[in-house]
Amino acid sequence: MGFLLTFSELLVALITVLFSAIFYEAYKRRHNNRHVDAPAIFEDPNSLKQVPCPHIHDPAEKYISLIMPAFNEEHRLPGALDETMNYLQQRAAKDKSFTYEVVIVDDGSADATNRVAFGFVKKYTVDNVRVILLGKNHGKGEAIRKGMLHSRGQLLLMLDADGATKVNDLEKLEDQIHAAAKEFNLGDSKATDSNIRISDVPIAAFGSRAHLEEKALATRKWYRNVLMKGFHLVVLLSAGPGIRDTQCGFKMFTRAAARSLFTNIRLKRWCFDVEVVYLCKRFGIPMLEISVNWSEIPGSKVNLLSIPNMLWELAIMSMGYRTGLWSACK
Repeated sequence: MGFLLTFSELLVALITVLFSAIFYEAYKRRHNNRHVDAPAIFEDPNSLKQVPCPHIHDPAEKYISLIMPAFNEEHRLPGALDETMNYLQQRAAKDKSFTYEVVIVDDGSADATNRVAFGFVKKYTVDNVRVILLGKNHGKGEAIRKGMLHSRGQLLLMLDADGATKVNDLEKLEDQIHAAAKEFNLGDSKATDSNIRISDVPIAAFGSRAHLEEKALATRKWYRNVLMKGFHLVVLLSAGPGIRDTQCGFKMFTRAAARSLFTNIRLKRWCFDVEVVYLCKRFGIPMLEISVNWSEIPGSKVNLLSIPNMLWELAIMSMGYRTGLWSACK
């Protein structure tokens, strides 16, 4: 009896310590969204002059911005950028109203990622390709947030530097956003095609690999499937239902949606995607989940050790929002 009492007391103590640690970490991060106004600098490598830096609160100057976070990607980045620029140039040649920019965010790389990125700026000009240097590694979520906040597009697409999803799949997300915006116009008696722009309608489109899950389950090792299912359960408990694949790195936002979401996000690493889903629900931003082509690319930075970190981040997020420590304003 004494042993059971001791064990119960120990369990309660461990739970208390864990709860306190999560609460403390959530408290520390309650103002994590404030530093988003830290200046970003765009440099023209041809003239060596600094370029005025736009902000998400400014009016859109381009039709679409592609935000590509990069951490030690000197080997995979050239292929992804070549494919991306070829697609964008071909589309712009066919449609003169199609204007674009690619924003590469170097998340404190220790290799030649920034040299590769600036090589593309020199080739395509700073009006079409821009580089943000974070200086030190903050995490994928922070890199994407910084890119979103300093982009010029009516539509803003985040995509990975490994080229796992083909860039022309952005048309699937783009078409669905335009269709949803048209429904918004029809449902709003005050809205007309002349006074509502796509950038003004808050919509988020999530590229999804959920349709590939059955094949993935058959080819992955059993323990990875168990971890994946467990993670999906935690995500469901943290952000609620609605999006089957929160972690696909191919997402598109209208400028209005990006403004609301990325000025509030606090998670800096892998689980920022889940926070995006949570905030979409909180702000009533429609979420579209669209199947995209995806292929496994060697060199992934996600491993089994990432799972505990993800769970820790989700626990902090849940604590922050559910206790009111974290506020969120449109």
